[in-house]
Amino acid sequence: MKRTKIFQLIDADAPLDRVLAKGWVRTRRDSKTFSFIELNDGSCLKNLQVIADESLDNYEEIKKITTGSAVAVTGRHVESKGGGQKWEVQADGIEIIHMAPETYPLQKKRHTDEFLRTIAHLRPRTNKYGAAFRIRAELAYAIHQFFRDRGFKYIHTPILTGSDCEGAGELFRVTAMDLTRVPTVDGKPDFDGDFFGREANLTVSGQLSAEMFALALGDVYTFGPTFRAENSNTRRHAAEFWMVEPEMAFCDLAGNMGLGEDLIRTVVRQIMDNCADDLELFAKFVDKKLMKTLQNTVDSDYVRLPYREAVAILLKSGKKFEFPVEFGKDLQSEHERFLTENHFRKPVILHDYPKTIKPFYMRVNDDNETVAAMDVLVPSIGEIIGGSQREERLDVLEARMAELSMETEPYWWYLDSRRYGSVPHSGFGLGFERLMMLVTGISNIRDVIPFPRTPRNIEF
Repeated sequence: MKRTKIFQLIDADAPLDRVLAKGWVRTRRDSKTFSFIELNDGSCLKNLQVIADESLDNYEEIKKITTGSAVAVTGRHVESKGGGQKWEVQADGIEIIHMAPETYPLQKKRHTDEFLRTIAHLRPRTNKYGAAFRIRAELAYAIHQFFRDRGFKYIHTPILTGSDCEGAGELFRVTAMDLTRVPTVDGKPDFDGDFFGREANLTVSGQLSAEMFALALGDVYTFGPTFRAENSNTRRHAAEFWMVEPEMAFCDLAGNMGLGEDLIRTVVRQIMDNCADDLELFAKFVDKKLMKTLQNTVDSDYVRLPYREAVAILLKSGKKFEFPVEFGKDLQSEHERFLTENHFRKPVILHDYPKTIKPFYMRVNDDNETVAAMDVLVPSIGEIIGGSQREERLDVLEARMAELSMETEPYWWYLDSRRYGSVPHSGFGLGFERLMMLVTGISNIRDVIPFPRTPRNIEF
């Protein structure tokens, strides 16, 4: 007998033949001669109601089934006589695969997010987190489909790297040396005897590698984990997170902004179309304004606004911000959310930032004060995409690196790409977890990652 997913049983248009359903018991309640079992296999939000009556050989054992137990049910798929569901299964056999003890921590009550983070290995079995991670799976698929439909090539960039893409120095260093006997030269670690013969780090971005492939294959993207040793415990930051990073040859800043807007609009619409039941849970229990925010995200024409004009708007707003607004300083989340939620009331793309607050690889504008950078800001989140047109001129790139006192030797290969057939190109990084926060209304990044890595937290 073929195992049937519970969503197929719940959403069926007509009774099905004799079925086999496997899953975990959410609840069980007894009547005089039969038991109601709510079963879920993780394939959808709704539970399947199973009716087990006293005619079953192991009925006395069935009446002892606990929440969290795993069972296999065979029976007839019929119209339900009770309310709350269209279909149910009248069991003619229930195999108890595993009986969970009474200490199972996910009983039928609402648990706090803080508590559930302490049992992250079990929280996917709750309604909220089951829904969140089904959406995460659909969102990842939507991103791959978006780029495939537009002719992009998916590439895998290194997780281990010898360079610092962002130049911020917030790197996780990787070594195979015995940490109790680290050789030193002039009081500093000597990496010559290490695995790679030099210092190695976990990557903060796949961008520089992706650029090399864009200058060979045209339009490419990478989608993978990145790491940042930033000692931050905010709701928006994690040490390990996933980035979507497209790079496009022969593409300027305007084309880059257009792709970012199109990507967000397309994948959010796909989640609205394909994850309606799961989204309904978040709209009901997590963020009452969620559907309005998502509809605004897919329907609006995104505002394109120079950084200088954004600063002027913020200064004239009359609002007292925690962080002062000043030209030449990066905007904070409170500034970004004011622009999207209060001033324009829709997504905003800021562009042409001062070069003093941006990395070395961004193309310097003709004013020599700003660079061709862009950030996509959305309501409820703030920045969700950061990108730029890349500096394709070798002499300007070298001058920028010197200006920032950067060593050029680790980037010899990156500079080479500007010597041989350099062309205008651009790209961006989309924070996948921030996109998850947008589509679910979840306000803490720890709750959209299966096993979050934050300062002093690497359990599971």
